[in-house]
Amino acid sequence: MKRDVIIAVDFKNKETALNFLDNFKNEKPFVKIGMELFYAEGPSIVKIIKERGHKIFLDLKLHDIPNTVKGGMRSLSHLGVDILNVHASGTIEMMKAALEGSVREDGTRPIVIAVTQLTSTSEERMKEELLINSSINDTIVHYAKNVKKAGLDGVVCSPLEAGMIKNAVGMDFITVTPGVRFDDGEKGDQVRVTTPKKAKEIGTDFIVVGRPITQAKDPVEAYYRCVKEFCE
Repeated sequence: MKRDVIIAVDFKNKETALNFLDNFKNEKPFVKIGMELFYAEGPSIVKIIKERGHKIFLDLKLHDIPNTVKGGMRSLSHLGVDILNVHASGTIEMMKAALEGSVREDGTRPIVIAVTQLTSTSEERMKEELLINSSINDTIVHYAKNVKKAGLDGVVCSPLEAGMIKNAVGMDFITVTPGVRFDDGEKGDQVRVTTPKKAKEIGTDFIVVGRPITQAKDPVEAYYRCVKEFCE
């Protein structure tokens, strides 16, 4: 699979998001639409950005009873997105239902992946607040194995865990990794982070980059910096 950089267009409304994308005159970068923008604008924002020629990772992290997730995935898949996700903690049964719901009438479906642990979660928080006493690495690998059993294509994980997940589950198992920052950048609210260059060395398939690109003085230059470090 060809590595790619996904830009997190985490903006508050359509105008801000489209104005940002207008910076890219000669490129149609892969973009991630998350909760803030989707909940503000609804399905129409997906259709608008898709019509502009962008691939879309719709990052809504579904987590509910299996039947509800199946119906939700059916609705989202019909928007023509390229990647959808759920929470791996929703159980194998829920993930199987999500995969079933993602299949369109013509037999096609988006890539379906599951979140292991959020990159803002530390092992201390996991143990103290979630009462998960296994190590964060053991928990993430176990979740990834459940994702594989459910038939999904891969996981969202921090770049620090991508290598061990592929070793445990298979090299063709997709890893999509947020928590990527430049060496000279701020971590923000992320805990488990690394650089585009290091993510490439670890072997992840996609990196999701938000603020280091969207808040850069020159977003296009920052995007191409990511591409150079991660894809070339």
